[in-house]
Amino acid sequence: MRKIVSKEEGAKKQRRNQLIVGGGLILVMLASTLGYALTRESKESSEKVIYNGFEFTKQSGFWSTNIDNYQFFFTYNPKEVPKINSALNPLSSYSGKPLYIYYENGEAATEIYRNLFYQNQIAERMQDACLKGEKCESNSPIKTCEDNFIIIKESENEKITQNNSCVFIEGSSENLTKLSDGFLFDIVGITQ
Repeated sequence: MRKIVSKEEGAKKQRRNQLIVGGGLILVMLASTLGYALTRESKESSEKVIYNGFEFTKQSGFWSTNIDNYQFFFTYNPKEVPKINSALNPLSSYSGKPLYIYYENGEAATEIYRNLFYQNQIAERMQDACLKGEKCESNSPIKTCEDNFIIIKESENEKITQNNSCVFIEGSSENLTKLSDGFLFDIVGITQ
């Protein structure tokens, strides 16, 4: 048989039970939030790569490193890109000058834009252009290899070459971003 309780006692017991359940839920939510924050922080801090004395840290999906007071963000770290066997002009050759670009892969072009102009403003400006002698479908200005010019093209052969001030980044569409990162790693002195 059940014990007979007054309305006041029943309401008091119900309030106490609600407080216990509510307090328990608040503790569970706080513990899970704290656990998530600590797990995420330790995971992000554990995603580091040291390459040729440069430390790369994974931040918001990009690999970040500081070089000569510039902060660079790459889609790939140096261990993930193919080696470049080409002599390329150093970063200083792009400093304070216009940089022209022709590309067949927007992601690869964005990698260069973000690091040489948008993030660090190394180049004076970046502008789409067409290489003299090539057929281009846009109304872009015609430039030669006397200008700082980067040409990103899809090709069966993966390579990066320099001809005067023209850099040709060629490869399969799925690897052009890796090759663009490889180009950047080389000109900033990470993989020389």
